[in-house]
Amino acid sequence: MSTTRQHPPGDLGREPEEAGAVSSVTVERQWRTLSLGQASGIVPMARDFARQALHDWGWLPASSADRRAAAEDVLLVVSELVTNACLHAEGPEELRIGCTPKALRVEVVDRGAGQPAPRTPHRAGRPGGHGMFIVQRLCLDWGVQRTPEAPGKTVWAELAAPA
Repeated sequence: MSTTRQHPPGDLGREPEEAGAVSSVTVERQWRTLSLGQASGIVPMARDFARQALHDWGWLPASSADRRAAAEDVLLVVSELVTNACLHAEGPEELRIGCTPKALRVEVVDRGAGQPAPRTPHRAGRPGGHGMFIVQRLCLDWGVQRTPEAPGKTVWAELAAPA
């Protein structure tokens, strides 16, 4: 598992090999959506859903240790975001995963009003409270999106695509 960012925040990594120096083509993000509203076994279900999406998009099976680590990072981030929604936000409603050649975006929609944040000070070795710290360490960027006049929020995280 990687523990450092592969690229600075906001930088979605290097251009794909087949892209030219200048491109006017807009890359569409491929999306997968899973409804979690009334499901049981939500975290394993979310991981299985993410694993299948990674397989469909060619991240799995991994051909190298770096590609395997990138896929495991995605699965860990999915687990942490969904778990946080279960524990702190009245449960997740939806998991969305979007993929481009340069990055993967994980979004968890929940009904909670709280604001997720890494626990500070972070205390390694103590149980609990590591979820958003892990997300912060593994991701290029992450944040919270709210819709005015609507309950809940979307917590999102972006990870670099494997090289």
